[in-house]
Amino acid sequence: MSARRPAIVVHDLDQAVGALRAAAAAGVPVTLWSAPGAVSYAGLGFLRAVFEQAREAVPGADHDAVVDCRGSAVLAHEALSRGFAHVAFTGRGAMRKPLQAIADEQGVPLITIGPARGTLDLVHSADPERDSAAYLAKGHARRS
Repeated sequence: MSARRPAIVVHDLDQAVGALRAAAAAGVPVTLWSAPGAVSYAGLGFLRAVFEQAREAVPGADHDAVVDCRGSAVLAHEALSRGFAHVAFTGRGAMRKPLQAIADEQGVPLITIGPARGTLDLVHSADPERDSAAYLAKGHARRS
């Protein structure tokens, strides 16, 4: 995962597909982030399905997908155990080191910060593809 990719927070499949369509049309890579805390109310199975189905719907989109576990070490551990490639855990304390060790062992990054300031959150979007395209067109997209 590249820190240079613009990030878009998605809450459902329609938003994920819209964001990927916009990214593919713009020819830029993007990082999809699950909504903060979504793991606790939607579940890892739902988020995996959203990310996989979006990837299948827009196979040409260059993207990463981050499951955001916020401060829940239990959920971050479960996400790592289920093989998520990008897990965000922003909690502090004793659990960070063991989670980092698990992530290192699996060869995946443990992301310890949330999405960057200015990241597009599609929570209220009526047209995720249009809103994502506008976001990317405003210079949030950085070509590699």
